[in-house]
Amino acid sequence: MFAKRLLCAALSLGLLTAGLAATAPARAQGQLQLRIAEQFGIVYLLLNVAQDQKLIEKHGKAQGVDIKVDWVKLSGGSAVNDALLSGAIDIAGAGVGPLLTIWDRTHGRQNVRGVASLGNLPYYLVSNNPNVKTIADFTDKDRIALPAVGVSVQSRVLQLASAKQWGDAQYNKLDKISVAVPHPDAAAAIINGGTEISAHFGNPPFQDQELAGNPKAHIVLNSYQVLGGPSSATVLYATEKFRKDNPKTYKAFLDALDEAAKFIAANPDKAADTYIRVSNAKIDRNLLLKIIKNPEVQFKIAPQNTYPLAEFMHRVGAIKNKPASVKDYFFDDAHINGGS
Repeated sequence: MFAKRLLCAALSLGLLTAGLAATAPARAQGQLQLRIAEQFGIVYLLLNVAQDQKLIEKHGKAQGVDIKVDWVKLSGGSAVNDALLSGAIDIAGAGVGPLLTIWDRTHGRQNVRGVASLGNLPYYLVSNNPNVKTIADFTDKDRIALPAVGVSVQSRVLQLASAKQWGDAQYNKLDKISVAVPHPDAAAAIINGGTEISAHFGNPPFQDQELAGNPKAHIVLNSYQVLGGPSSATVLYATEKFRKDNPKTYKAFLDALDEAAKFIAANPDKAADTYIRVSNAKIDRNLLLKIIKNPEVQFKIAPQNTYPLAEFMHRVGAIKNKPASVKDYFFDDAHINGGS
C-alpha cells in the first residue's frame, strides 16, 4: 500500500512537471518572468528570505528590469531536472548530485551549470531501527527514504559511503532498499513508525525533528563525515541560454541571494520567522533557531567541497564527463572564485 502511494506521488509529480511546461506563462512585454523551483527544508532559506522580502524584484529594478517571480515547489532532483529541461522553470534548486547528472547529460548542448550554492549544511541519515548503527547493518527488510533514488545528493552521498564500505564495485548496493519519498512524509514515517520506512536521508529541519520526536531515532551517517568536511549539498542551476539571454535578471538573482545570506547571518531570529511564515512550517521555533545558529551551518552562495562527489560519480561511471574543477559545472562568476 505504501509503495502504491509512492507510485501515485511520482505520477503526480510527473503530471505537475508536464502541466508546468504546458502552461508556462509567456513573458509579458516590459516584464521579465523568472520561474524558480525549490524543494523542502531550511536548506532553501536563502530563497525563502528572497521571496519574503522581494529581493529579486528589488535588485531587478536596480538593473532597470521589472521581474515577476514565480515560485514552484517540487520534490526530488529528477522532477526538478525534468522541469528545467522542459522549459517549465528557469532556475532549479536541488542537490549537487542532480546538478552533476544534468551537467553531464547536457554537456555540449544546453550546458546546464551551477549558479550558486545555498550554503553548507550537514545532512543526516537517521534510522529508527535500533539494530542499525552503521550502513553495514541495513538488511533487505529496511527501507531508506530519500528524495530521488540514484539522483539526489543524499543518494549520491550514500553511494559514496557504500563505496568506502564495500568498494567501488558495490557503490549502489543500498539503492535496492532506497525509496523516493518527500522529506515531510519521510520525517513523519520516522517519527511515528509503523511503516516500512526505517531510515531517512534528509536535510534540516526534518532530520532534527526526527531526532527530537522519536527516542529511537539516531544518526547513522553524517554527510560531512563522508565528504571530508563542510560541504554545499544543495545548489541552484540553470541553462547557458538563460544566463546568456537574461544577464540583468541573472545578476539581480545573484545580488538577491547575496543580500539574503547577509540578512540571515545578521538576523537569525528574523530568518527563523521568515522560514516559518513562507513555508508554513509546523516546527518548534527554538529547534529551528538551533539549526540556523549551528556552527556547522553556513548560508552562503559560494560552493564548497562539492568536487569529491563529482570525482566519485565520474569514477564509478555515473557521469561520463570528468570535470577538472568546480568551474566546469558552475558558471564562471565572481563568487565561484575560491569555490571547491
